[in-house]
Amino acid sequence: MTEPKVNSSSGSSLTPTGTIATALDRRRVAIATVIGTTVEWYDFFIYAFAAGVVFAQLFFEPMGKDFAQIVSFFSVGVSFLFRPLGAFLAGHFGDKIGRRPMLVLTLLLMGGATTLVGVLPTHAVIGIWAPILLILLRVLQGISAGGEWGGAVLMAVEHAPKKKRGLFGAAPQIGVPIGLLLASIVLAVMEQIAPGDAFLAWGWRVPFLLSVVLVIVGYWVRSRVSESPVFQEIAERKEKARMPIVQLLRRHLLLVIIAALVFAGNNAVGYMTTGGYVQHYATAANGPIKLDPGPVFWIVALSGVLWLISTWVGGWLSDVLGRRTTYIIGWILQGIGVFLLFPLTNLGTLWSLCAALLILSVGLGFTYGPQAALYSELFPASIRFSGVSISYAIGAVLGGAFAPTIAQAIFQSTGSTSGITWYLAGMTAIGLIATLLLRDRTGIPLGPENEAEQEKSPIYGMSKV
Repeated sequence: MTEPKVNSSSGSSLTPTGTIATALDRRRVAIATVIGTTVEWYDFFIYAFAAGVVFAQLFFEPMGKDFAQIVSFFSVGVSFLFRPLGAFLAGHFGDKIGRRPMLVLTLLLMGGATTLVGVLPTHAVIGIWAPILLILLRVLQGISAGGEWGGAVLMAVEHAPKKKRGLFGAAPQIGVPIGLLLASIVLAVMEQIAPGDAFLAWGWRVPFLLSVVLVIVGYWVRSRVSESPVFQEIAERKEKARMPIVQLLRRHLLLVIIAALVFAGNNAVGYMTTGGYVQHYATAANGPIKLDPGPVFWIVALSGVLWLISTWVGGWLSDVLGRRTTYIIGWILQGIGVFLLFPLTNLGTLWSLCAALLILSVGLGFTYGPQAALYSELFPASIRFSGVSISYAIGAVLGGAFAPTIAQAIFQSTGSTSGITWYLAGMTAIGLIATLLLRDRTGIPLGPENEAEQEKSPIYGMSKV
């Protein structure tokens, strides 16, 4: 494939399929993936934060104080069990009818479920139906999240010039720290407006209801972008896979597992904050630190800013050094952050908590920024949506799904955070090993005319053909 050609007067360049994409096209796609993914993950994180701060008391309290908190964190993880279903559905239809329709549908599903959580009666009002309905809405969030990511990253990467896939692929990735940032800010503001009992009574609902505004904005932006040029060419060639998921699992099952383990290594560690565990650990009234929730939310928001920056830098750096090398650097940095996380947090000050989360955010960004480009370059064009979506969903189940639950169980059984540190270090090591098993495919042609080259195995030790 030839290098992308740039028209100096129009700012246009060739997409991976050889069609012309203007700077305006690429900018619209980047903005659409950032905004849409931000909405998705704002909704997701609002639930996770509420699980760490209020849901145990309002929805699961009859189960007993300690067990209620474990079940509350478990409800965060339940949605991950349904991410593969969302990935299977979105992957199948994304490879059959296009990337763009899936972006809009998953956005509406996530926003609708989140808004309904904001009006859901508590256990004191409707009894056992409260936790049942809460978990059902969480399942809908999981189905949406499982399908959203694959469409967003393929729209970004498949529109990008070959030498800037990492940078453009980082666009949907930074939606995660932006969602974390927005969720933390909204919660911090509401904790000031409605502190104490008022937050439990009604303040926690406002962030969920605000999702309606974000969904309207996200829908408007996403409905205006053009379809991926790779899918357009697949449709023109009439080369859509008849059963893309069957073909994926038949020919690339081991690759799916290895790719999933790459993400699991990042996701388990990231969910210490995005899953609400650190917030709960630092603010619990019966915990060892007992910090005020408001400042903790602001610190998490600040760490979200650094996570955003390091994610963007990680994507850009992967275009310079290659995906594999950037990941290896990221795993080393993440490992350092893991071993410093709880020793610094346990000093019991806001400054030490801030330092712990900022250090951790750098490694998380470097192991998250290159992921969109890495995944997109692993799978053939005709089954790419299915490949990236299912790998991501399985990685989320193996990584972040029950990371807060596991961390809480370890701490309650041992009374120490040392076991949590070794658990997170082990997940980081798994991510590193999985990365080392993959060849670097930075810059491989993505169009359907190069599917024979894309079919060659990127796994070391396996035949390339």
